[in-house]
Amino acid sequence: MLDNPQSPLPTAPAPGPDARPNRRLLAGYGATVFLSSALLLVLEIVAGRLVAPYVGVSLYTWTSIIGVILAGLSLGNWLGGVWADNGATGRSVGWVLAAGGLYCLASLALLGPLGAAVQQQGLTLLAASFTLAAVLFLVPAALIGVVTPLLTTLALKLDPRAGHVVGRMHALAAIGSIAGTFAAGWWLVQSFGTRVVVLGTGLALLGLALPFLRPATRPARVLLLAAVLGAGALAALSGGLRSTCDRESAYFCIRVVEQPAVAAPGTARGLVLDHLLHGINHLAEPDLLIAPYVHGLDELAYTHFQGAYDDGLRWFFAGGGAYSQPRAVAALSPGSRITVAELDPLVTLTAAESLGLEPAGLTILHRDARVALAATEGRFDVIVGDVFHDVAIPFHLVTAEFAALVRSRLAADGLYLMNVVDTFPDPRLIKAIAKTLATQFRHVDIWMDRVPDAPRVTFIISATNGPRLPETVPARRGFRRAWSRMTEDILDFGTPPTEIPLLTDDYAPVERLIAGLLLGKDG
Repeated sequence: MLDNPQSPLPTAPAPGPDARPNRRLLAGYGATVFLSSALLLVLEIVAGRLVAPYVGVSLYTWTSIIGVILAGLSLGNWLGGVWADNGATGRSVGWVLAAGGLYCLASLALLGPLGAAVQQQGLTLLAASFTLAAVLFLVPAALIGVVTPLLTTLALKLDPRAGHVVGRMHALAAIGSIAGTFAAGWWLVQSFGTRVVVLGTGLALLGLALPFLRPATRPARVLLLAAVLGAGALAALSGGLRSTCDRESAYFCIRVVEQPAVAAPGTARGLVLDHLLHGINHLAEPDLLIAPYVHGLDELAYTHFQGAYDDGLRWFFAGGGAYSQPRAVAALSPGSRITVAELDPLVTLTAAESLGLEPAGLTILHRDARVALAATEGRFDVIVGDVFHDVAIPFHLVTAEFAALVRSRLAADGLYLMNVVDTFPDPRLIKAIAKTLATQFRHVDIWMDRVPDAPRVTFIISATNGPRLPETVPARRGFRRAWSRMTEDILDFGTPPTEIPLLTDDYAPVERLIAGLLLGKDG
């Protein structure tokens, strides 16, 4: 028989003499769930930067990292629930947190040898990024995942309101994850560097473990201290605390490397962002363009405009990087007006300090290239696209909408140039970009300086509504090179036009189109 619906609902028992200690314990459990969840998300954000010098940063890399972290967290949640039903105590929580902290310290020593081994094995990007993520982050994610179900079960012994306890613990875990995400992305990485953040995360987990380990025996505490000191010493002696970056910005691990063999005599230096060389500058000769594709961009512009190049043109560069071509234009054509949109101000600072850039006379906008171009007034004679996120171009800079923006910012006979990394002989991204640009420009051409000896090639694409460039463009200066118009040869080979997508803001599968590069297979 049902209870009388008018009868009052049952109420919790009146607080007893131990209610205040219970509240303190519950608050401690909640704080531990919040902080451990925050530390896990700090590790997740830092993971992308830690592996970038070895495998770069791409959609595939982040997919591996997020998938591994979620897998570890799910495994830990399940194990924690089983352990809680089998008599886990607060001391169990302490040992789990301590193990997570120790693994973070040990991972700093593992990173260098593991990254080198992955590179030497020649693994595909997918396999390399998954291997690094799994070895470095699956275990700490699983250990931290154990904490929430254990502490939720212990909290239920102090507070019989199951709904309140479970909801509060889940909310604290979620809020902690949010806080850790923003703290790492907006503050910690840029302020302290990734390795210091990992070190701090490990020490913070050890600190969280201490209150739970107070009842541990003296030998157990001595063993833990020895393990901490050992892991810390291993990380320090192996170079795990020493960053491989000259600078860590919000976007890149930035390094400057000497390039003594590429342009002797004189000093040449290269800019490495994450794991890729993004440009080489000769410090004494700014007009010496070492990379063939940068040289080609300059020669195509000169051929298109002839004497007007020397008199001075209006240039917009989407992407600064090493600032190789802006330096050359400023030296060769002092009358030119040059605007550069470079997202990362620390890249510009590095170029000015170490790569021979003289910012005076350039207009430098530290904004996204598309946003910067849309905000500019007037028209340009030349717009150059040289923006990469790893080997891929950010998708919003290859769409039909962006092509329309470029056309609207070009003079009537203006020239749009871009370099694109793709595979040879069937570069599907190149074909898609050419198809997309053809919606706005009368002449769209693909250029190469030689037949490649490897599948990976840096192509040049030109687009204009002015006169078409000649079939061959020889270098007028610098290295002896020539660029051939390969448009028909490339577009007519391999993947038929009907299978090549038109790129739009709603659909631009850049990574799929260059899967052969990213995954180490043809097509």
